[in-house]
Amino acid sequence: MPKAARADSVRRVPRLAWTPVAYVGTLVGLVLALHVGPAAADLKLLPPEEAFRFAARALDTKTVEANFAIADGYYLYRDKMRFSLEPASPLIGADLPPGKVKEDPFFGRVETYRDRLVVRLTLSQPMAGRAVTLVAESQGCADAGVCYPPNRQKIELTLPTSDGKPGPLLEANPARKRWFN
Repeated sequence: MPKAARADSVRRVPRLAWTPVAYVGTLVGLVLALHVGPAAADLKLLPPEEAFRFAARALDTKTVEANFAIADGYYLYRDKMRFSLEPASPLIGADLPPGKVKEDPFFGRVETYRDRLVVRLTLSQPMAGRAVTLVAESQGCADAGVCYPPNRQKIELTLPTSDGKPGPLLEANPARKRWFN
């Protein structure tokens, strides 16, 4: 059998066919890269614990005050707030103030909180001098169009004795000193 000529042994790679869909896809990709690229590069989202700083304090043997400091450009959903205690003890109520009504692209018509939120929680029974863990579940978004998954934060509190003063405000995630900002 004769040896194949060099030109015969080289395979040709077929040329890619550019369909109308490929042209449109490329054009849309370029437009998005030019339009969103610089904005996305400048977007620096806070971690949820910094965007929605949670703190609490025991006011008396049956009342706990929960606080959220909400960063500028962020908001929390009213209907996504839940509070519980560990060890399990039923809460009679969470006195949530009305929020600002917003037409949200993710959840429709909702109430939201910005800046600061203070919620009074009433315990079902007095727990004078007992240590409890307050658990807050919340969900919020950034005005930049990014929503966070539900966030769970905990704080350990000691309720005052029956004649005691309210406890100090404790943060779930105290700010840490940073070496380089």
